[in-house]
This record gives sequence, structure tokens and C-alpha cells, in this order.
Amino acid sequence: MYKLLKQEGRARRGEFVTNRRTVQTPAFMNVATAAAIKGAVSAKDLETLGCQIMLSNTYHLHVRPGDEVIRGCGGLHKFTTWNGPILTDSGGFQVFSLASLRHITEEGVTFASHIDGRRIFMGPEESMTIQSNLGSTIAMAFDECVENPAEYSYSKASCERTTRWLVRCKEKMADLNSRPDTINKEQLLFGINQGCTYRDLRVEHMKRIAELDLDGYAIGGLAVGEPTDVMYDIIENVTPHMPENKIRYLMGVGTPANILNAVERGVDLFDCVMPSRNARHGHLFTSKGIINLNNKKYEYDMSPIDENCGCPVCKNYSRAYIRHLLKSQEMLSQRLTVMHNLWFYNHLMEDIRNALDNGNFTEFKREKEEILSQRI
Repeated sequence: MYKLLKQEGRARRGEFVTNRRTVQTPAFMNVATAAAIKGAVSAKDLETLGCQIMLSNTYHLHVRPGDEVIRGCGGLHKFTTWNGPILTDSGGFQVFSLASLRHITEEGVTFASHIDGRRIFMGPEESMTIQSNLGSTIAMAFDECVENPAEYSYSKASCERTTRWLVRCKEKMADLNSRPDTINKEQLLFGINQGCTYRDLRVEHMKRIAELDLDGYAIGGLAVGEPTDVMYDIIENVTPHMPENKIRYLMGVGTPANILNAVERGVDLFDCVMPSRNARHGHLFTSKGIINLNNKKYEYDMSPIDENCGCPVCKNYSRAYIRHLLKSQEMLSQRLTVMHNLWFYNHLMEDIRNALDNGNFTEFKREKEEILSQRI
């Protein structure tokens, strides 16, 4: 259940109540693709870093270790020891981006596993069953992720198919949640808005899926190479048609500036691999901008990554030491840099929530957007 607490323009301050925890929004979800944050960051660490929701990948967990294995181990929460909410994506994006030899029909998609090449079929019912086996808090509906740009006619037909698949997802989840042996009988379902960069398709699709009265709604298929102003335009046109009493999720976004602009346009929830992926290559977010610790100028720099940061890394380690670890390809470099960037993202969201609470988000965004985007 989503509760809107306060609004500044379109920007929303709210609470999202789940059977695991009440999430303060706007919020960032930390991406644990294979049920772990890349960079040797544990579930226990996520608590320390201020994480509220963990996101895991349906496709990857289905092919390894197998959703039946995770079900047999008591579900993702028990498997990972993470006690907060977990969102699992539907597997749709990976089916269309990683898998080879795809064949799409009304029933679903047949594809080859990127691990061993075996043929797999996944449709709405299969995706819901896998996510039920995982026992996540939130399951994403199975949708078609269309290559961008795409022809208008194909995009329109794809939206219609995604809507039909969404109806099937809802029916299957209701069935699964009613079974006595289901791990999480209160699993929530989010629908996904598609339509490429065609404004009219996006709006019409959002209106249609809003009628299904789901637990939350996501905007998918953005941040895949389109210009930033196009992404912002789509968000601005879609959010007015998203139910006010349901949480709104922008999938796969993004930079601090992206998040600030999407919050301004009415988005509540975000996820992105950027903070962890960039960290592993030495690109770190700070209160003054982005730094690259691989640069030689940090060789003797004994100051923390960010003097204004309260993360465990900045309290204990220097730029010079972490740069040495990166250059030496020591595993500790991955852990320390990822921990810092995840702390940064989660506390940026806390600052956004505080600004909304205090009624000065517009001023906060204007002050921070350019600073956080600059490379030092």
C-alpha cells in the first residue's frame, strides 16, 4: 500500500507499506542481480548502508541456481539473509537483451540460455511461478522489451501484447498467492508501462494498465540510449496518468541528475547498476562531483573519498590506499568503492526526502543537479 504524505509540485514524499517493512519514498533499490551485490557486499552491509529494498534478477536466478533450489532453501529472504523487501524483475529485459535465438509468440518467448544454451520458454505464467518460488516481496509483470528505436506499428502491437500478458500475470499471481504452500502469499504485482519513445503509445498504455488496479506501476524501456530530454518528456507525460495512490517506479535509472529530475516529475522508486558498476572501476560519487580514483593525482592523497560522507569507508580509508587497491586489482577495492557509492545513493535519497519534508525540494534540486554531475 502506498501512502502519499506530502507533495511539492509533482514531486511526492510517501510511504510504501509491505509485509516486510515500510519503505520511505522516494527510494533507491540496490541491485543484487544474482542475489548478491557485486563487490562482495553482504545483506548485513546493506543495512549499514541505508538500503531499504534489494532487487534481484528473475532470469539469472532461474538459470542459476534455479528458482526451485531457492524455493527449497526457503525463498530469497532466507537464502540471502536480507530481511527487508525484495523486488524481482520479470526476466523480460534479460530475455530480450541477453538471450539468443528468441522466438516470440502470444504465449511467451522461447530462447537460449546465455549460460549453457539450453532452450527455455518463459511467458507470463512461467515468470509469475518463478517469482513465487523466489518468494520476493514484489514481482514485476512479464513484458516485452522492445528495441529502441522501433517502428511505431511494432511498438503499438507490442504494447497491446504486454497488456494481454499483464492480465495473465495478474490471474496467475492470484492463483499462486492462494495456494497453501506458497512462500509469500502476499506477493505484490507491479505492471510495466511500455511504448518506446512514442508519447501517445505511452499515455494510452498507461491508461489501460491503470485500470487493472495493481499494487504499483513502473515505467520501463527508458535509459536505453535515448536522449535525456526525451526520457524526461516521456516521464512527464506518463506520470499524470499513473494512479496517485500507487507507487511509481522508473526502471533502470540512473544518474543522480536523472533521479532528481524524475522525482520532480512524480517518480517514487528507482534502481540502477550504475553506482556499483562505476565503483568497481574507480568512478565514485561525492558531494562535490564524480572522481576517478585511478588518476595519478590521488597517489599520495590521504584524505577520504568524500570529506562530507559518513560511510564506513570514508571514516576509515584514504583515497591513496583505495587507489593502490584498485591498481593492484585487490578484491578489497571492489568492496570499499561499492560500499561508498551505495551509501552515497541511499543518502542522496534521504536528502531528497528531507528536502520534500521541509518544502524546499525545488531549491535542493537546483543546487545539487549540476554539482553532482560534474567530473572533478
